[in-house]
Amino acid sequence: MKKVVIGSRESRLAVVQSQQVQDYIRSHRPGLEVEILTMKTTGDKILDKTLDQIGGKGLFVKELDLALLEHKSDISVHSLKDMPMEVPQELPLVAFSRREDPRDVLVLPEGTEELDGSKPVGCSSRRRILQLRELYPGLTCKSVRGNVQTRLAKLDRGEYSALILAAAGLKRLGLEHRIFRYFEPEEMIPAAGQGILAVQARAGADVSYLDGYQDEDSYYAALGERAFVRYLNGGCSSPVAAHGRIQGEELSLLGLYYEEETENYKKGRITGKKRDAEALGIALAKQLQEACRKF
Repeated sequence: MKKVVIGSRESRLAVVQSQQVQDYIRSHRPGLEVEILTMKTTGDKILDKTLDQIGGKGLFVKELDLALLEHKSDISVHSLKDMPMEVPQELPLVAFSRREDPRDVLVLPEGTEELDGSKPVGCSSRRRILQLRELYPGLTCKSVRGNVQTRLAKLDRGEYSALILAAAGLKRLGLEHRIFRYFEPEEMIPAAGQGILAVQARAGADVSYLDGYQDEDSYYAALGERAFVRYLNGGCSSPVAAHGRIQGEELSLLGLYYEEETENYKKGRITGKKRDAEALGIALAKQLQEACRKF
């Protein structure tokens, strides 16, 4: 193999993330040519509806999956938080990056120092809205779609009082200065996988050029977080969340479960060996499900 083609969404953030993987391959396998193939996904095209109305996270990967299957690309780079919980056997996730800052953040219009309660907060995620209402009970939220730059432009035009965004994306884009407030995971539990990049490939393909790329802590944290959400059948339409922290050989997993029928929700934590990450995720999901039923 003399050339590696990386499939990427065409947004600036997606390209920056793909470039990080491209740079890694080039530095570790200087004999390889590495190029990025960008494409617009269905999820990027439909911006007038929330994700749960148009089919969920799978709409951000469909075109990238097809490019892999048709051998137009060799790997795809995704934000793990945008990946469906069920991944096709023929297109496994082969590497997880070191985690960038996983927190959600509050972004105000440029030049503003206070949150204007008379305007809505731009937020399309039910997970974020549910937890934001605990922190700011009087605030209203309004859906906002589009890439980071599009959302910031809408904010700065005065359409919203603030945005809730992922710190990781802003930092990767060099926009850390726009962050007004960080929400600690205990205040606002992030989406499963937030801050981690996932590399996907065809089953059985030679991806030895990625040797050493995978971060072990990210791998185990992601296993636990995704097992929690998968057990609860959570996706874009259900405000479940999970965040794992690794300390040595231990995994501490924080989770949020929301019961649609009763609108009850519970947060909880479980700790155990990181090598038992998936079992811990399932155990915490069961605990919170049971706690909601007793609420």
